Amino acid sequence: MIQLRQIIEQEIRADGPIPFSRYMELCLYHPELGYYSRNAEQFGKAGDFFTSSDIHAVFGRLLARQFEEMWRALDRPGQIEIREFGPGRGLFAQDVLDWSEKKFPEFFATLRYRLIERSPALRRQIVRTLGRHLSSGKVVLQECIESPAQDDASSGIDPAAKRRKNAAHGASRGSEAKAERALEGRKKTPLTPHTILFANEFFDALPVEIISQQGSLRIDAREGKFIETWSAPSPGELEFLDRYSIRPENDERIEIPLATQRTANEIGAQLTRGFAILIDYGYTREEQLAGRHRGTLKAIRQHSISANPYEAPGEQDITADVNFTALASAAENHGLHVHRLITQSQFLLGIGEANQFADAFEECRLPQERAKIALQLKHLVTPAGMGESFHVLVAQSGIDESKTASLSGLSFGRAVAHE
Repeated sequence: MIQLRQIIEQEIRADGPIPFSRYMELCLYHPELGYYSRNAEQFGKAGDFFTSSDIHAVFGRLLARQFEEMWRALDRPGQIEIREFGPGRGLFAQDVLDWSEKKFPEFFATLRYRLIERSPALRRQIVRTLGRHLSSGKVVLQECIESPAQDDASSGIDPAAKRRKNAAHGASRGSEAKAERALEGRKKTPLTPHTILFANEFFDALPVEIISQQGSLRIDAREGKFIETWSAPSPGELEFLDRYSIRPENDERIEIPLATQRTANEIGAQLTRGFAILIDYGYTREEQLAGRHRGTLKAIRQHSISANPYEAPGEQDITADVNFTALASAAENHGLHVHRLITQSQFLLGIGEANQFADAFEECRLPQERAKIALQLKHLVTPAGMGESFHVLVAQSGIDESKTASLSGLSFGRAVAHE
């Protein structure tokens, strides 16, 4: 069986040294052998890494509460769509939908949930996770970022993506195939103008360019090994450094997330009236100028971090911290109002403090259950866990700022800023 390393070497022999972003793209997203395409087992505590939704359902429950507040700030429209980018196995969406159905029935009745996931393996997992909501039409699943008006807005699976998948892999079987067939053939519905865009640990997995004082990184192959070479940086790479980042010093490498900027612009263009919530680990240009976050590329496997992205192509995650200065600029270029960047700790504490995190403890019957949930919640909000390493960027479009002043997710951050 051909390995991903061989496929990359073949491309290099045919086209010459490839940009690092192309190497990263193949390692993560090759249709059959890429890290995110092979299977869904790399997620969770038993895999290579876990996200906030793997820790406890409270993450989705708190965000459901925030989404419902945003719906009210939009004057309770009769239809609103949450659009999640890179939803993984669909656990977060499941938690949001189930909790909204239980606690916020009026909001749930108006809600449609669209998931954009390019990995075939993860899309199959989503069908299993969200089968009930897919069958009811509450959830829409599509492969790529595009205008929802161009696809079947009421089908559970994007028809074009389904045709491509069937051509490459054969028709689906069993319960998954039944779930997909049950969702086909419905009429198109107009795109709702009220939207909440959500991305959690999405941008950190997009390919990046790498710059040093030697130039822009290229990957060559010799004698079965990948070799680093350098070429003159493009005008776009240099412009990004000057606008949003810093020039590398001696023996320093800086990531340039041009793919992130393109994606952020595509996403920003979709928001007419509503909100965007972007959660990831990352930095601002000011932090880079202060000497931090200068060279953040890393490979992750079995919860271990390596600096070698060439060790096992397709078998390890490759990631880079997110440049929030550039993300905020992309949002502002589309007319969005961007709120002050806050930590995940501030965001979740703001949402949860009104009811003392009852969303987490509601189902606890025994003291030991409550103690276990308290530890999981602590991991989400404390600096020792994910609370300070993850940041939250909230932006809005088409809404009077006075209507968003009371959003709980932003209230804790405002209180801290004014102290």
